[in-house]
Amino acid sequence: MRYAKALIGYAVDNHVEDQIYKVCKHLGASFRLERRLRGALDNPILTIDDKLKLIKAAADSKGEPCEEFIRFVRLVLKRHREGYLEFISLMYLDLYREKKHVGVAKLITAVPVGAAVEEKIRSVSQRALHAKGMELEALVDSEIEGGFIFDVNDYRLDASIATQLKRIKQQFIEKNRRIV
Repeated sequence: MRYAKALIGYAVDNHVEDQIYKVCKHLGASFRLERRLRGALDNPILTIDDKLKLIKAAADSKGEPCEEFIRFVRLVLKRHREGYLEFISLMYLDLYREKKHVGVAKLITAVPVGAAVEEKIRSVSQRALHAKGMELEALVDSEIEGGFIFDVNDYRLDASIATQLKRIKQQFIEKNRRIV
């Protein structure tokens, strides 16, 4: 948390908080998609320059994040805190969203929804949260069989067919237990 607070303070002072937000978002996704990245950063055989190149590639697909981010990463590497880089980037995202009043939501449906529906959900969620911005991630998961699952901040609205069928099944099981 200490490093994330320092990074957001440094970013605000240099007016690059939006750029670093995008870089941290990409870095967090890279850590999520490639679990061996953390192990590579913890590897003592790799030099600081090699780790820096690896982080640059993971943080920006073009390989060149902003200079302020690179300076921060050099500090992290110098202090041997590269193992915490994933958590630092995730904490930066949280601090940025809190500072800029940005809400986060995820919509999971069985079939793809149109852009108009996504925009309507985004705007309604933004008004409900009193947020200045809203990030909506729309995912398709055929296993929910129909309906939707909507996660916003720390709340979940599960109106999926799969969940409703599970509830009905549980009710039948409970009734049968009482009968027997």
